[in-house]
This record gives sequence, structure tokens and C-alpha cells, in this order.
Amino acid sequence: MSTAYETALKEYENWLSHVEGEDKAALEAIRGDENAILARFAIPMAFGTAGLRSTMDLGISRMNVYTVAQTTKGLADLVLEAGGKDRGVAISYDSRNRSELFAHTAARVLAACGIKVYLFDGIRPTPELSFAILHYGCIAGINVTASHNPKEYNGYKVYWEDGAQLPPEHAEVVSKAAAATDIFSVELADLDKAVADGIVTIIGKEADEAFLSAVLNCALAPDLTAKYGNGLNMFYTPLHGTGYKLIPECLRRCGITNLQVVEEQAEPNGDFPTVASPNPENKECFALAAEKIKQQGLNCNMIIASDPDADRVGLALRGKDGEFFALNGNQIGALLIDYIIKVRKEKGILPENGCAIKSIVSSNLFDAICDAHGVDHVSVLTGFKYIGEKIKQWKASGEHTFIFGYEESQGYLSDGYARDKDAIAAAMLIAEMACYHAAAGKTVAEALDEIYATYGCYRESVINLAITGLDPMGMMKEQMAAMRANAPRVIGGLKVVRVRDYKDGKVYHVDGNVTETGLPSSDVLYYELESGDAVIVRPSGTEPKIKVYILAKGENEALVAEKIGAFTVEMKAKLNG
Repeated sequence: MSTAYETALKEYENWLSHVEGEDKAALEAIRGDENAILARFAIPMAFGTAGLRSTMDLGISRMNVYTVAQTTKGLADLVLEAGGKDRGVAISYDSRNRSELFAHTAARVLAACGIKVYLFDGIRPTPELSFAILHYGCIAGINVTASHNPKEYNGYKVYWEDGAQLPPEHAEVVSKAAAATDIFSVELADLDKAVADGIVTIIGKEADEAFLSAVLNCALAPDLTAKYGNGLNMFYTPLHGTGYKLIPECLRRCGITNLQVVEEQAEPNGDFPTVASPNPENKECFALAAEKIKQQGLNCNMIIASDPDADRVGLALRGKDGEFFALNGNQIGALLIDYIIKVRKEKGILPENGCAIKSIVSSNLFDAICDAHGVDHVSVLTGFKYIGEKIKQWKASGEHTFIFGYEESQGYLSDGYARDKDAIAAAMLIAEMACYHAAAGKTVAEALDEIYATYGCYRESVINLAITGLDPMGMMKEQMAAMRANAPRVIGGLKVVRVRDYKDGKVYHVDGNVTETGLPSSDVLYYELESGDAVIVRPSGTEPKIKVYILAKGENEALVAEKIGAFTVEMKAKLNG
């Protein structure tokens, strides 16, 4: 018997001695199954700055009421240590199976610790949780969601008082406190009594109204939406998630009264019955809407989709052949920053110190657009909390005025009312941007073609290499260490001229010079090639996979596709090796 299995079996038997009823029966069902016991009990979920995420099942490596309660007790210790007992913690959850149960479990743990709780009365978008923390002056927030993952998953995100996800130093405190807590000794308050006693406050419609008001304040040209919005004949799908109410309501208040919602995907449902994965990056998510448009012969050129927790938005456009094609996050980001700068200039509302933000793995087309218009821009590490940090810094210092931020994974924000990406505001800005181009007699697809004609052919690709085994996080660290030990000097036949190693904060130049990245430490390798292209490698923060980002530019699409193909083959070989 291996040491790993001995450890896992001991933990398994400990769980068997504590759980009852259906939970005990479920554990008895895997008795003697070494692989199942190892998978669930060998290694606990790692609590990082993105919180927890795993499949839902019993065990220390899975999302369940026990791991949620243990983690919440760790957060409670941090809140009490920070003197935030009376300021409270806001809690929201998405449409996934067991999300409400996990959210209520967290509320009961905090209430048992005497910590004030603001609990939403039903499912809500992630950005509204970020907003609620600021709106109610909370010290922290919890959001139960696994974003765009398949139905088997759930997750637990923690936010701090600035509305952004927990900073690393606080995440470490929570992680250590949770690890020191006996998973079966966490006290749970009676939720109904906690509500009656006033320690738990149920929030709902009033929070929605305040949030919608903040979103609508981000509108740059509401007159255009009111005039041209219904002419878009837009379709929207919430993909069975939390955007089902607020996105249609937001667009209605902007003047779009003929929005069509895909009925089969409008009802929140944690099984996501119409899609394999509720990810608006996947073109399959637009298939139902496209089919309805085709069947009904509708004059519609765009479909919007949001993921289950409505923090990310996808967009599909009708091409010249009449078929719909899905845009990637970089294309949407380019369209939005191009529109935002142009309309702000036309209306005289572009701040002199205006600045836009993108993540380091997002397209350099964003930089080119900003540079052409004389607008400052910065790049930050992957994770929207880093964009939130800049917003907070600039509000305090006045150095810049934030005008837009985005990540290539289809997350966008255009104001500081929240510190996380927001599909509700993004849907509004996409509609407004479409109306801006409609006023000039153009479709959004034509506007995108104009951007490429102006700035060049930029294309991006992402390779996801799944990591399996008992300790995927450890294996990812090993693969990143191997990449550092055997740094490529050439990728796809092109010389590497600079390597940005964000883990040690250094930039290694081909001439031997070493400079600083100027960003916090993160396990990311960024290879700059002599052609101006880039290849970036990083472990996912939420899933067991290594991600490779390819940022390419060329004279035409064929040349760029050739580059991407060469980079892809070589990077897969390096990492698989």
C-alpha cells in the first residue's frame, strides 16, 4: 500500500466516522476503490486568490458543505482579526446545483462567529456581489460559482473590502486558518434565527436597483441606443445563468424593447441542459439563437451570451455568408476600446489622464488602438483583481482616470462601481457600440474589418493542456520549472529576444541585459520574438491545465495562421515532452 493511499484511506475513514445518512452511504459505495479514495481524499483543494473550484462530491479535494464550512471558518478568522465583524460579509451565488446550499452554509458559519452577513435572496451575477461589497461597506464577500465550468463543478470566490478578489496575503491567512480547523467541528448557526436576530440581512431588489443605476451611469451615448437599439433586433442567451433578469432589464432601460431572449436557455438551470459547457467563448453556445434567427428569417446581425455568473460576455455576428461566427475576447475588447475612445473624444469626455488596462495575455491590438489615439494604457497580470487594484490605486492617487479594462477571456469593465468584470455593463456597451456604427451605416462586423485594415492583422490562439493525476497543481509547477530550466531560444523558427519571467520579476534580454517586469510575482513566462509576436505560458488558476497564449501579427491572415500553426506545434511538443 502506497504512502499516499494510506494517508487518503485514513482521511476516508475519518469522514466515514463523522458523516451520516446519504453522505455515509455515498462513501460506503467507494469502499475498496483505491482510485476513487485517492482522488477525493489524498490532497485537499488549494485555496488561492481565486478561492476554491472543483467537482461536487464528498472529500477534501471536492466542493461540499464540509469544505465550504471549513474555508468559511478560515475567512471568519481573517474578518475578526481585521476588526470587520460589524461591517459584515456579502454573499451571493449563481444558478449551479448546490450553489444556494453552499451560500447558506457560508452564511451560517459567519453568523455563528457573530459576523454580520448580507445574503442575497436568490441567484445574482458576480459583478453585483462586487458592487454590493462597496455599496454596503462590507469588509469581504463570498460568491459561490464555478463561472463557465461544466455542470459537475462549483466554486467559492472570496472578495475583500475593495470589491476585488482576495489579495495573496489575505488568501494565505484564510488558507492557513482553514487548514488548522477541524472540518467536522465548524459551528453552524440556524439561518432563520440569524435572520430574525438581525445578524443576517436578506438583500434583493434594492441592491439590484442600485447596481443597475451604477451600470446605466456607464452609458456613453444613450441617445444612440434609444434611437437605433431596436433596429439591431438583438438576440440574447443567459445560458441558464444569472444574467437572465438584469441584462434584459438593463437593455430595456436603454431603449431596446424588442430584445429576444432564447427561451430554452432563459430559465436558470444548474444542469445546463442545452450546452455541453456554458462558456460564451464557445460558438456552440450561439447555435440555438442562430437557428431561431434562421428559421424565422429575422433581420438580426448579433447575438449576445453571458456565462452562468454573468461576469463574462460573448458576441456572435452575422458574416457576409449569412452565417453567424463567434468573436473571441480580444476582438470584442478591440471593438469596445475603439468605440469608447472615439465616442469620448467626439463628446469631449475623454479625460486628459484617461487610461485603459488589459491583462498581459491579451492582444497587443489593444495597445495599438490606444497608442494611435494618444491614450495611456497599462498591462497587468492575469486575474481581474489586478485591474481592480489599479482602479483603487488611481482613485486614491488621481494619477489616471480608468476608462476601460479587459481580459482576453471575455471579461470587461468600464467604471469603478465594481472591481470585477461585468457582463451586464458589457452587454449595454456592446449594444451602444453597435448603434454607434449603425448610425454610420455599418455593421459591427464591418467595423471590426476596418480595425484590422487600420492596425494590421492581429490574431490570437490559446492552447489548453490538461494535467491529470493526484496532484495536478504540483505537476503544473514541475512543468513550469522544466520550461525555465530548458528555456527555448527559438520558437517557430523565430528568435526569442526577451523572456519576461514574472515569477522572479525579471526580463532577460538576448544581449544579456536584465531589467524588471514591474509587476507582482506570478508563475508566468512571456517569450517575445524578433517578429514582435509573443508566446506566453502559465498554469491555470482555476483548472488543472497549462495554458499557452499565442499573440501574432502579420500582413495578412494566411501568414498569421501559418505562424500560429508553427508556434502551436512547437509549444505542444515542448510541454508534452
